[in-house]
Amino acid sequence: MANKNIITKKSEDFFEKYLNNAAPTGYEWEGQKIWMDYLKPYVDTFITDTYGTAVGVINPDAKYKVVIEGHSDEISWYVNYITDNGLIHVIRNGGSDHQIAPSKWVNIHTTKGIVKGIFGWPAIHTRKGDKEETPKIENITVDVGATNKEEVEKLGVHVGCVITYPDEFQILNKNKYVCRAIDNRAGGFMIAEVARLLHENKVKLPFGLYITNSVQEEIGLRGAEMITQTIKPNVAIVTDVCHDTTTPMIKKEVQGHTEIGAGPVISYAPAVQNKLRERIIKTAEDNKIPFQRMAASRSTGTDTDAFAYSNGGVASALISLPLRYMHTTVETVHKDDVENVIRLIYETLLTIKDGETFSYFD
Repeated sequence: MANKNIITKKSEDFFEKYLNNAAPTGYEWEGQKIWMDYLKPYVDTFITDTYGTAVGVINPDAKYKVVIEGHSDEISWYVNYITDNGLIHVIRNGGSDHQIAPSKWVNIHTTKGIVKGIFGWPAIHTRKGDKEETPKIENITVDVGATNKEEVEKLGVHVGCVITYPDEFQILNKNKYVCRAIDNRAGGFMIAEVARLLHENKVKLPFGLYITNSVQEEIGLRGAEMITQTIKPNVAIVTDVCHDTTTPMIKKEVQGHTEIGAGPVISYAPAVQNKLRERIIKTAEDNKIPFQRMAASRSTGTDTDAFAYSNGGVASALISLPLRYMHTTVETVHKDDVENVIRLIYETLLTIKDGETFSYFD
């Protein structure tokens, strides 16, 4: 397993299809259907909940439960206000970046289908002066080619319609995956690949495995908060993205040093259970999987926090995928890191025994 290429043509095709599908926070279900369809041959059953979290389960009758988790939602915008002359002001749905909006195409999701639009921006010639105004939430607007509010509404666009970017999957220089929503559909992809490998290698786990694709992480870990109460797991290994801090304008003194291509990132934080984290580190060392370390402060800012502090405390840890340009439409990760995160989760699962408590007092 250690030296074998993990990502196949079939799995990469799934990753592309899964990334290209829009699944904004609160509207994840079409993406979940693509994910579940891919996962179906590798699990015994599925759990879904009211808000759209999907869980593939192996050994559903086992008492001891282990979660591996990613989140399925992507940042987006809502239509917030339509002007009399037909321009659309937006509000965030998750941490959407106002600075990257100007001159981007958008898809507005309506009951009549997709309506195309563009984020306009004043021409450079008109912006002369000592202090240029920068893009901010108050001054960016979407233009759908309408001349008034009625025309916009006739297209099916109304306040509350969700807006996504249409940017699609590409491979840069043979081994970098580039797309919007790699944060964190890469997580859903990686946990699905773990399930595939367990199936292909005919691994019989001594516990129930809950391959969990949570919704609504981008607005406060909400999907994980809900599903952990349903599953009531004993252990949770979460995967999300973290920053590559080697590009310009990032202070390593503040953000630490992590980079794409150097391996999975293992976090230190109060929510990360130390014995579980040390198990992951030992697994990486034993299997010669490169890894990096990262220190968080009060929280990890990922679904790890939601699992850790649920159900009286769940032994939880975080394995992150380093990513460049987070919350833009050109999020970039290294294929080697994707494979090594998959490998590290897979190999760690093989070390977990039925009934393990990870207690500091055992």
